[in-house]
Amino acid sequence: MYAKSVSCLQARNCDYLVLWLDCDKEGENICFEVINCVRDAMRPPQNRHEQVIYRARFSAITEKDIRQAMKQLVEPNENESLSVDARQELDLRIGCAFTRFQTKFFQNKYGNLDSALISYGPCQTPTLGFCVERHDRIASFKPETYYVLSVKVTSSNSKVLTLDWDRIRIFDNEVANVFYQMVKQKTDAVVTNVTKKEKAKQRPLALNTVELMRVASSGLNMGPHYAMTIAERLYTQGYISYPRTETTSYPANFDIRGILQLQSKSAEWGNDVQELLSGTMAPPRKGHDAGDHPPITPMKMASRNELDTDAWKVYDYISRHFIATVSPDMKYIQTVIAFRIGEETFACTGKTLLDPGYTKVMTWQSMSAEETLPDLKKGDVLKISEVKLLEKQTSPPDYLTESELITLMEKHGIGTDASIPVHINNICQRNYVTVSSGRKLIPTPLGIVLVHGYLKIDPDLVLPNMRSAVEKQLNLIALGKENFESVLQHTLTVFRLKFQYFVSSVGGMDELFEASFSPLSESGKPLSRCGKCRRYMKLIATRPCRLHCPTCDETFAVPQGGNIRIYKELKCPLDDFELLYYTAGVKGKSYIFCPYCYNNPPFRDMRKFFGCNSCTHPTCAHSLESNGVSNCSMCGGGILVLDPGSSPKWKLCCNKCDNIIRLFEDAAKITIDDDTCKDCGSQLVTAEYKKDKTKFGGNITEATGCIFCDARFSSLVDQLQAQKMRNPMRGRGRGRGRGRGTKSRGRGKSKPKDKMAQLAAYFV
Repeated sequence: MYAKSVSCLQARNCDYLVLWLDCDKEGENICFEVINCVRDAMRPPQNRHEQVIYRARFSAITEKDIRQAMKQLVEPNENESLSVDARQELDLRIGCAFTRFQTKFFQNKYGNLDSALISYGPCQTPTLGFCVERHDRIASFKPETYYVLSVKVTSSNSKVLTLDWDRIRIFDNEVANVFYQMVKQKTDAVVTNVTKKEKAKQRPLALNTVELMRVASSGLNMGPHYAMTIAERLYTQGYISYPRTETTSYPANFDIRGILQLQSKSAEWGNDVQELLSGTMAPPRKGHDAGDHPPITPMKMASRNELDTDAWKVYDYISRHFIATVSPDMKYIQTVIAFRIGEETFACTGKTLLDPGYTKVMTWQSMSAEETLPDLKKGDVLKISEVKLLEKQTSPPDYLTESELITLMEKHGIGTDASIPVHINNICQRNYVTVSSGRKLIPTPLGIVLVHGYLKIDPDLVLPNMRSAVEKQLNLIALGKENFESVLQHTLTVFRLKFQYFVSSVGGMDELFEASFSPLSESGKPLSRCGKCRRYMKLIATRPCRLHCPTCDETFAVPQGGNIRIYKELKCPLDDFELLYYTAGVKGKSYIFCPYCYNNPPFRDMRKFFGCNSCTHPTCAHSLESNGVSNCSMCGGGILVLDPGSSPKWKLCCNKCDNIIRLFEDAAKITIDDDTCKDCGSQLVTAEYKKDKTKFGGNITEATGCIFCDARFSSLVDQLQAQKMRNPMRGRGRGRGRGRGTKSRGRGKSKPKDKMAQLAAYFV
């Protein structure tokens, strides 16, 4: 609402609106969000048919591109925006329904699921499916033994050549030994034919997003999500053109020579660029024109000193790739020499470089001198230096690399150039796969069980064909060939039926979980006593952390991301559960909580998942009523509450935000009085010290006052934080009594506040 108000204020009395946003479908969608915010605040056009809203399309943040875009303003494309709306709505509804059901079903049954969320995504899950499919092929692979005849010969210049057997390999040991004995008896290899053929290795196509992500993973050792983050930063700094494009063909009016001129002064590749400009430049290959943006190219020259290490790696590759696209092809002569040893034939292949072409800048693709063969002719005889019969085994395919996964996603239409790295990042963060050396993606037990479960219940949920079909429909919306509402309703109907079938058949997936994970009753370590059965509950330390009572078969949520321990074996006066103490790190927020009250608030004005510092129990020594000191101005709605468990490093913690005030270190006891400060309204605090640690001078060991206003406490309270808190409190006079006499908010469900909240509740 604040952003909308600011936008309306900026648009007041404006005649025209020009939208400068990323030139992709997501950018187009944001265009219409802006239009909806500011249209009513703009000055109405004199002619109602006059166009007053324009779209600027640009691919780089340079003066030339911006001026060109301003000269060629167009209308915003509503169809592209609608396709994004449809994708967002579908992904949210489908993802929320499956994710919520899976998480609640499985996390309440198994203790060693090391994942805070058991999520499903229409693109994320097929992405995981590719990784598990490769894992299954590896696991089911049965190696088979085969035999290869390896022969080495020595030429007249003493160069050793390794010959390839024309039979390649034989699986029968006895037959292989027969050939081995025949060749072993011979001492000479006769050249029967020499074939030479000139070949060329083509320069690369212009660079698009998918290829950049592939190279970043396989060549630069960067995850695709991280690589795209760097590319976007380089774009906003003006170093490269827009990094999200599917096009691999330069438009006819693209200023290739102008960009080369910018790079001609580079210390890295300047000489190669100058050579191209002098006349060796080749026309770029004709690639795919997706109609979105030009390929990724450098827009201004940079040096190693200007960019950090990873940013330079990305910029270096983009620049070299661009230069390579207009460089000549690499040319070489391929030589194949055929040999005969007795009745068996062998061959040896080598390459001789004629012109390095584009490999002068893309040096990692250059040809080594070791690939050159000696000059032989038909009839030459070479001495055999070694004959071996090698026993080998067929090997399974390796795990998918990120680069290979990106290729599969592009091939099957899973995600867009903008979302592909996000989906890969999601399956890593949610503990479905781990990234090993070489950027290989190895599925975890959770990822494997999920995919096998989907395949068992409904293969369409994990195979790529369903999402690929949806993406085609979304593209038709973007092209104006399909209706937004009809595509949306049809797809939702299909997935609603699939969701209902999945819920009724989830037992099939549960059987797989039972074989892979431990029940809650067998997981965790005993921590505290249950208030119902008086037996110990177990703390399940895996994500999400939770308490489970094996006797009552109940699970209780607990605070996440910190340490939990029992608190002095004290019990909650309301339900008899043992109190626990939560600490968020060494210097973080901490508070006492009752496991049962944390999940089932006992008072109407107490929210779920809050500790004793939010409890309005009138007499409990750990409640807000006993320990609240003052309102917190950092968050506007919280209360600063004394943490009774923080002794001897006492602190006040806000019961809503992370604000902390440290005070009265080494005090023996701190109590909160019923009286309030006349100046700021905060509760008065009494601090007691032992005689040998007194802070008040002389024999005074006890003092009562306001921690914000009393001069005696100035050196004993974190004054930096206290000063921030003091002025906003002045005159409020509310103190910790904010809960007394206030109206209860009640427990009824509130109406969703926005469209996204309504969409999330669609299935459930």
